[in-house]
Amino acid sequence: MGQFTNKVALVTGGSSGMGRETAVAFAKEGAKVVVASRRRDEGQETIRRVREAGSDGLFVKTDVTKEADVRAAVEQAVAAFGRLDFAFNNAGIFAEKPDLTEQTEDEFDRVMGVNVKGVWLGMKYQVRQMLKNGGGSIVNNSSSLGVVGLAGAPIYVASKHAVIGLTKAAALTYAKAGVRINAICPGGIEETDMFNAGIASNEQLRQAMLAMHPVGRFGKPAEIASAVIWLCSEGAGFVTGHSLRVDGGYTVS
Repeated sequence: MGQFTNKVALVTGGSSGMGRETAVAFAKEGAKVVVASRRRDEGQETIRRVREAGSDGLFVKTDVTKEADVRAAVEQAVAAFGRLDFAFNNAGIFAEKPDLTEQTEDEFDRVMGVNVKGVWLGMKYQVRQMLKNGGGSIVNNSSSLGVVGLAGAPIYVASKHAVIGLTKAAALTYAKAGVRINAICPGGIEETDMFNAGIASNEQLRQAMLAMHPVGRFGKPAEIASAVIWLCSEGAGFVTGHSLRVDGGYTVS
């Protein structure tokens, strides 16, 4: 039996990359897993892997910028499995021109909508359910760029700083109620949609980014999943409001 047997986890953006790996990691620990994502086929593939890992799961088509979708994802999790113990608010995008003076209102709204509003909505409904259970653990996916800046990505950087702010405030609000809320701050993580689209296809950029990771390599989705599992575990029971940097030394100064 895994440490999360008879528990239920919800993962947003669970159709690939860090979200998929974390969903499978929850399953290996015995948790039932709800995958909330816009991409049905990829989400169903994650559920197939969850079941292959020995647990059960449910896919819920979800746009995290829409309140009704986020509410429905939590409601369907409870309807299917009776409770909600863990959540990984992982859905995120990078979609902006590098020159701030050329960026559009639509770009700003889209990035902030997914990266910030999506986390806010997720916590709103996840916390409500966890309070009914007597507690739970939420992990929000920020970024190494939630603690430092990067030229050419002002909207994304602002959104990931905002995730840390949301995490800290919510953690303080619900600490005594038994709901722990933390953030992770990944560095460059291979085998993710964002990495493949923005870094892997540009060798010059890839080498420049690699040089910024003192360990000499990029991270793997499984390493982020391990961090999420630990933050949800009893071993992290005294940890809340924390931003865990899983970045190969990128933000060490």
